[in-house]
Amino acid sequence: MKQCSLHEFMEELKPWLDTNHILCAELSGGDRFTLYFLDGMKNVYQVNDCNAEQIRAVVSDLRKKGIAVKE
Repeated sequence: MKQCSLHEFMEELKPWLDTNHILCAELSGGDRFTLYFLDGMKNVYQVNDCNAEQIRAVVSDLRKKGIAVKE
């Protein structure tokens, strides 16, 4: 699991933010994102500097890009 700031998390996601790479995402514990990729890989991130409203905005953005998010 990688611990990171919200900014670092969003920067790392930029190249993968579409349904051609990410199968789905999972939010757990309020600040832990697991990204499941189409090639079978997964990355786990604990975002440690944001509040629930900011997390909801990230979830909403992922869904707008066509990525299913499990909560």
